[in-house]
Amino acid sequence: MYLEMGFWICVSLILYIYIGYMTIIFLVTRVYNRNPKKAYIEPNVSIIIAAFNEEKDIECTVLNKLSLNYPKDRLEIIVISDGSTDLTDNIVSNLAKRERGRIKFLRQEPRQGKTEALNKAVSLASGEILIFSDANSLYDKDAIGYLVSNFYDSTIGYVTGQMIYKKSDENDFDQGSNAYINYENLVRIFETRMNSVIGVDGGIDAVRRECYTPMRADQLPDFILPLNIVEQGKRVVYEPKAISYESALNVASDEYKMRVRVSLRAFWALKDKKNLLNPLRYPLFAWQLLSHKVLRYGAFFPLMGLFLLNIFLIENHILYAIFFTLQIMAYSLAAVGPLLVKLPVNHSKLLMPYYFAVLNIACAAALWKFINCQKVVLWKPRLGG
Repeated sequence: MYLEMGFWICVSLILYIYIGYMTIIFLVTRVYNRNPKKAYIEPNVSIIIAAFNEEKDIECTVLNKLSLNYPKDRLEIIVISDGSTDLTDNIVSNLAKRERGRIKFLRQEPRQGKTEALNKAVSLASGEILIFSDANSLYDKDAIGYLVSNFYDSTIGYVTGQMIYKKSDENDFDQGSNAYINYENLVRIFETRMNSVIGVDGGIDAVRRECYTPMRADQLPDFILPLNIVEQGKRVVYEPKAISYESALNVASDEYKMRVRVSLRAFWALKDKKNLLNPLRYPLFAWQLLSHKVLRYGAFFPLMGLFLLNIFLIENHILYAIFFTLQIMAYSLAAVGPLLVKLPVNHSKLLMPYYFAVLNIACAAALWKFINCQKVVLWKPRLGG
């Protein structure tokens, strides 16, 4: 009896984490819609790019920002090099000289990490709106206009755009990444209509200058900054028309390392902002944060419980045998994923269990590091296809 109860609790938790939460907010938004009030506005904007050894992408990224459809006299670009040891500094310095004032170049020495780099760059920014770009993010021509149009609504403090990952020609592992991002973006659409977005990409994000608060070097900007905005009584929303392109990670080990790093910093962020999980102070947002982040990062617990309990229940009923068979099939596909990615055929659907396993194993590894008080401050360029 207790084994069966535990089994169905695990099933219920997994369904709630990946389907139930999204379904509930979708139903809520059918009767309660808080989509931002938008209008075309042209505030002064500062685009901030933190870079470490980005000689491969930095010139293309900066030129992309210079070419955007936004008034030149209302747009400044700030690039801060976090102790780069390659040609990043020379490339940006030459661009700054050529553009005569449109580009500000800073160097952080010694290296202190992305978060501290952003703090320093923001202190020198003149824009009313701050936009944070990755060093390899290429924006659509009208991305800035779409981002800032949301700030016409005084309740909005933070806007995140849509990240599209370019497919690699090497293998189909990156299709798992795209499927995950598409799922996340759908959730963000519903969250925007209801209240605030919980997770952002970090490569195309905008915040009101007066809402920015400096962060500790060990804090994750993509998570902490939006939570800071919510604490100030402002909303965080998603703008799907503000598009940025990046190369997807096409090697599972790179994706795994990135997910461990991000998940670990997210665990510390949840600890720092545990007050936002208080349902008495933040009734709606606390439920969102619990559902979208806490339970999602801990999804490997009910997944493991489901598998282990199923072993003991397999002979109780044919339903348990079917469940066990489906799990074995899924985990078998995940196990042969490293071999599938090497095949010269399109098999992206078969790689979904592999990508799903990578995500959850990374969360488990990050939790172990968190329990052992490990932190990440420095970062390396995101490798892509």
